[in-house]
Order: sequence, then C-alpha cells, then structure tokens
Amino acid sequence: MITYKDSGVNIEEGYKSVSLIKEHAKKTFIPGVLNGIGSFAGMVELGHYNNPVLVSGTDGVGTKLDIAFRMKKYDTVGIDCVAMCVNDILCHGAKPLFFLDYIACGKLEAEVAADLVKGVSDGCLDAGCALIGGETAEMPGFYRDGEYDIAGFAVGVVEKDKIIDGSTIKPGDKLIGIESSGVHSNGYSLVRKLIPDLNAELDGKLMGDILLTPTRIYVKPILKLLETFEIKGMAHITGGGFYENIPRMFKGELTAVIDKKSFNRPEIFKHMMSLGVEEEQMFNTYNMGIGFVLCVNGEDEYKIIKTLDNLGYKAYGIGHVEAGGAGVCLK
Repeated sequence: MITYKDSGVNIEEGYKSVSLIKEHAKKTFIPGVLNGIGSFAGMVELGHYNNPVLVSGTDGVGTKLDIAFRMKKYDTVGIDCVAMCVNDILCHGAKPLFFLDYIACGKLEAEVAADLVKGVSDGCLDAGCALIGGETAEMPGFYRDGEYDIAGFAVGVVEKDKIIDGSTIKPGDKLIGIESSGVHSNGYSLVRKLIPDLNAELDGKLMGDILLTPTRIYVKPILKLLETFEIKGMAHITGGGFYENIPRMFKGELTAVIDKKSFNRPEIFKHMMSLGVEEEQMFNTYNMGIGFVLCVNGEDEYKIIKTLDNLGYKAYGIGHVEAGGAGVCLK
C-alpha cells in the first residue's frame, strides 16, 4: 500500500507544526479577532469607524532567506516578512489590523516552521496586528530539502478622509528620514555575491548576524505622530532605494532634494562600497541607513524629529521638496 508519506508529504509533521504555530499566533490576537487558527478563515471586526477604507499589501523576504538557511537561524526572517507588508500600508496612514503568512518547503520540519512563524508573530506584536491565519505547503521535489519560502499579506484600515496620498505636498516641504536597522530585506542577491563568507567579521560581528538583522517596523512611532502632526507623504525605502521609492509619495511634478551627508550610513553599506559598488547604485538599491521617509510642513520638522527621538527612533532632516519632476536629486 502506498501512502501520502511515501510521496514525501508527512501529515503528522504538519499536525505538529500547526500545534506549535498556534501558540505564537495566539500571542498576537488583538480586540476584534473573532476566531483562532484552525478555522477555514480568520475573522476580524473593524470596530468604530465612520468611513473605513481597507488597505492591503503583500510581500516576501526574497533571497535573504538563503542567509537564514546557511546560518540555521530561522526566527527573524518572519519579522522581515511582516515589516515589508505593514510598512508599505503604513505609507497611506493605515493601521495594520491582521496578517496572513504562507510558508512553502520541500520537506517540512515542524520546529523550523514554528521558528519562522515565531518571527512572524514577533513582527505582528511590534506592528500591533493579529496573525489570524496562513498556509504551510509541503512540496517534495519542488523545493530542495532544508529550503523554505515565506510570504505574507497584511490588511489595515484608515478613515477615508485621513488617507495619506501625497496630494498636499508642495515645494518647500521638508523630508525627514528615520533610521533603518541595516540592509533590511532588499538587494540580497548582490549582497550574497559580494559577501560569500558569513563567518567573516565586521566591527566584531559575524557577517551572517549583521545580514540577518530584521527589517525595522515603523508602525508604532508613525501612528503616534499621526495623532499630533500632519504627515503629507510617506515612503518605505525598499527595493529601488531612494530613487524609486521617494517619488512614489508625490502626486505632482516634484523633486526630492536629499543631502546624502545628513544621516549616518551603517558600516555594512560602507563595506559594500569598498568592495566595488558605486554610490549611485547603492542609493538605487538599498536604504543606505534610512528606512522610512516623511514629508512634512517645514515648521513641524524639528518637533517631529524630537518626538521620534523621544520614542527611541533616530531621525534626521534629510532634505526638502522642490518644483520640477526630477524625482530625486542627491547632493
């Protein structure tokens, strides 16, 4: 008799992983979650909104996962997965409500899957949203044993009259950059080519550990700022770096003038440049030390930077907006 297990799919290991995952998901449940992991669908009620708009985003972790495989450390890339999604929907002023994850592998190891979801849970806790469901797919022969892929989907909510869409941005407005935690989750194909030895050290730390530093989640400080200040536009600095992402907050023909000496660059980016990557390509690929950018009224710039500092988030005045459709001008 041939069984499903003979084909490479271990149902019992799947049951074990679900059991381990449930505990991580339960920690994230916020008011409004109506059911737990195990139903056919997750349910969340919106609560008290006048004219709510749902805002969604989806993303993965990319080839940063290869660093996790090689380091055999799986409990942080789930944070990256959440960060990539919630930081994006945050750009429109949305408060993240819930998150769904998708994990695929060739051979399921319950403990590894649980570590991956622990990271997702930690990210959800940081973002203040609930992990209400997901899918773990075991696909023997499709993925190599020991390899996993992870992606996620976030849904948030914002009052329609409070959507941030960049429509009020004008010349003279100021740009504030909030510090990143490192490389975040983009450009790892180039990183892996430049830095093959994960056991090499930089400033006394293993390269593998530096490269696995999770993407920073900006939800809590930004939602706090929105209670007091007018934020005209926001940009999450992901793949495409400064050049692609900052102009995404603009509605009209505007130029972001950035002082590239106005903020600190993490040592990992300096190291990559020392290996031969030109500065312009770095700014066109990586966050270079700034993970999130705000466009604000000039009179609010200092107060917002001070507020962020008090909340534990280092921020800088990195530039201003000018007329013209040049996108980004680095000086």
